[in-house]
Amino acid sequence: MNELLPGKITAPGSAVAWPDATTPAAPTKSDEDALELVELFFFAYRDFVGDADRLLENYGFGRAHHRVLHFVSRRPGLTIAALLDILKITKQSLNRVLKQLLEAGFVEARAGVVDRRQRLLYPTPKGAQLARDLAALQSARLLKVMDQLPPAARGAASKFLFAMIDCDERERVRAHLAAAKSAGGAT
Repeated sequence: MNELLPGKITAPGSAVAWPDATTPAAPTKSDEDALELVELFFFAYRDFVGDADRLLENYGFGRAHHRVLHFVSRRPGLTIAALLDILKITKQSLNRVLKQLLEAGFVEARAGVVDRRQRLLYPTPKGAQLARDLAALQSARLLKVMDQLPPAARGAASKFLFAMIDCDERERVRAHLAAAKSAGGAT
């Protein structure tokens, strides 16, 4: 039975013991720094979405509803295909959430002008208002933090978040941000 204890097993054909699984390798300074950033990111995200989560509960909605409503409000006329591409979710996942938003009167789907089979998504006035309320909560948190930072750090925060996006997605995100800005979306 002793041969099954950690540190007692030897590699096949070798007299060298395998590393003890209960004793991880000592983390380096950069490992610790990265791990601390991971944890800070978790805590920051928890608080960033927490304000919105509490408001969404009043409607029986969750974070998925928030994301759909946000992007539809930022880019009225967004196609379902484009929304799926932005969110990187399955059609099945989107259908459940979108159906609830449509039935509750927060989003409407219109036929495309060129292709009548295409569904274009628009916020209703009620949906646009909820999107603005949610964005106001999160914007207030960000602005409060940005006001506490020196001017140079404000740009660094945007650069850091942009750098977190996968390299092959950055141009698409740039295009989305430009489209949202030019659309003058509700949020």
